[in-house]
Amino acid sequence: MESPSGPASRRHVPWSRLLLAVSLLTFWTPPTTAQLTTETVPPLTAEGSDVLLLAHNVSENPLGYAWHRGERVDNTQLIALYRVDNNATTNGSVYRGRETLYPNGTRLIQSVTQKDTGSYTQLVTKKDLQTERQTGHLHVYPVLPSPVITSNNSSPREHEDTVVLTCGAETQNTSYMWWINSQSLPKSMRLELSKDKRTLTVVAVTRNDTGPYVCEARNPVSVSRSDPFTLDVLWQENSRALGVGAITGIVIGVLLVMILLAGLGHFIFLHRGNWPAVSISGHGPSGSSVSQASLPDARPPTPIYQELLRPDTDVYCHISHKADVGP
Repeated sequence: MESPSGPASRRHVPWSRLLLAVSLLTFWTPPTTAQLTTETVPPLTAEGSDVLLLAHNVSENPLGYAWHRGERVDNTQLIALYRVDNNATTNGSVYRGRETLYPNGTRLIQSVTQKDTGSYTQLVTKKDLQTERQTGHLHVYPVLPSPVITSNNSSPREHEDTVVLTCGAETQNTSYMWWINSQSLPKSMRLELSKDKRTLTVVAVTRNDTGPYVCEARNPVSVSRSDPFTLDVLWQENSRALGVGAITGIVIGVLLVMILLAGLGHFIFLHRGNWPAVSISGHGPSGSSVSQASLPDARPPTPIYQELLRPDTDVYCHISHKADVGP
């Protein structure tokens, strides 16, 4: 009986033997220099999206494909193995239920997560049981939420306090940008950015540093901006405005003084009639005239009071002078 030809016998290789050959040839046969390549589509993968690992320049009519997690072929890291002749797929130990293998060697991963980031190695078994392999890399980026600006000091004092503003939570492969009053950061010795630009330090804040501040977080698949953030800087006028008690005390003191002065004036007005008054005229020692002086009450003084009015001078009481002249 004629033995089957070589190619025919290879088309009917039992699947168990094929697996064994793939495993053995992985270690015994060095990978060829064929132009097998792997392309990630899309090249920038956002978390939650689907991604294809496309196999390019695959040998014609291969026996099957195998995908492994990592940079080397390891059966403990087998994701799935596809057999071309019967379109059968065998899942490996690290299969997650989201992978699909196609006849051309391409692999689909649905709803990727950041845990899917890493290297993947494709092994192609050709008709002559030779193998070729290629390693591809997948990086899954998170979709960034809107960052929130936080401050280490909610009410800084002008020229005294230093404020540190932080843009959102820290994430890998993320860059940050800042704006003040809808403008990019000016060059200033008082504005300091951290190495990753996630924190902004304002040294010795002034009333002109109130903001608003806006920060932006950006990675290869998304861009997100924060809501405006305004600093409540306490400056000198604000400090005075807080001293309401001191101002109230001053006002009360002024009012009390005014009340005392008003009471004193009223007392003087009510008792002015009880004060004696005298009109004095005459000549001084040098013959100069002396003007009259009147007290609030115009009544003549009593005799006792008259005798007390400087009898040793040339100034005499007007009443006494009339008494000397006679009627």
